[in-house]
Amino acid sequence: PFTIYEMKLTFLGTGTSTGVPSIGCECETCTSDDPRDKRLRVSVLIEHAGQSILVDTSSDFRQQALRYGLKRLDAVLITHCHADHIFGLDDIRPLNFRFGALGLYANERAWVDIRRIFKYIFEPSHFGGGLPQVIAHTVVSGAPFCIGGDLEVTPIEVIHGRLPVMAYRFNDFAYATDLSEIPQPSIDALQGLDVLALDCLRFAKHPTHLWVDKALEYVEKLKPRRTFLTHIAHDVMHERDSAKLPDRVQWAYDGLTVTSEK
Repeated sequence: PFTIYEMKLTFLGTGTSTGVPSIGCECETCTSDDPRDKRLRVSVLIEHAGQSILVDTSSDFRQQALRYGLKRLDAVLITHCHADHIFGLDDIRPLNFRFGALGLYANERAWVDIRRIFKYIFEPSHFGGGLPQVIAHTVVSGAPFCIGGDLEVTPIEVIHGRLPVMAYRFNDFAYATDLSEIPQPSIDALQGLDVLALDCLRFAKHPTHLWVDKALEYVEKLKPRRTFLTHIAHDVMHERDSAKLPDRVQWAYDGLTVTSEK
C-alpha cells in the first residue's frame, strides 16, 4: 500500500552569527528569560521516511546534537562556508565512529572553502586523533538528487550579498537562510511550498540579509502555506515582536518542530 510519510523539520538553532545572547550585551533580548530568545547558530534537521538530514554544521552543532538527542545522520548539506554554518564539521566524528563516512553536499564554491578550512581532513599531515569522514558530493542549483528512496532534495541558488548560497527544497518544505536576494528562477523553483524557513535578521535594513519588510515581500511572491523566520539577531524579541508579523508567518525558535504529512 502507498505510504504517506510525515516530514519533520526541527530548528536546531535560529540565531545570527554571534548567537543570542551576544557576548557582553545587556539589551532586553540578551537578558530575556524567555527560552525563545536564546538562539544558537542556525541549523535545521530534516527527518522523512527514516532519513535524517542536517543542514549546516553550525558552530554550535555539538551542543545542538546533544540537546536534541541526535543519534544518527544520513547526510549533511551545506548552504555556504561562513564560520557560523560550517565550523562544527569536526563534531560529526562520533557519528562516523558508529556509522562510517557521511555524505557531505555543497556547491563548487563552498567546496573550495571546505577543503581550505578543513585541509587536515582531505590532506592528513599527522597521525593520531580522529578525522571527520566525509563523502564529497557537489550540488548544482536546479539539479535535484535523492537521499534514500523517498526524499528528493533540490538545491536552489540564492544570493547573500554577492555570495551564491544554496537553499534546499525537500519535497514541499524549503530552507533558505543567509540571503539578500532570490533570483527569479529560484522564486519559480520555490512555489507550492507547505513550509518555508526563511532568513530574516531584524527589522532594520541590512546589506547581506533579509529584514522583516523584505522577507515579507518574498513571502508574498512565494506564497508558502506557512513561513518561519530564522537567522534572527538580538534586535528581535520573540514575544514582543510576534504580533508584528502577519498570519501564517512567525519567528522560529530553537527546538521548534514543524511537521506535515506530505
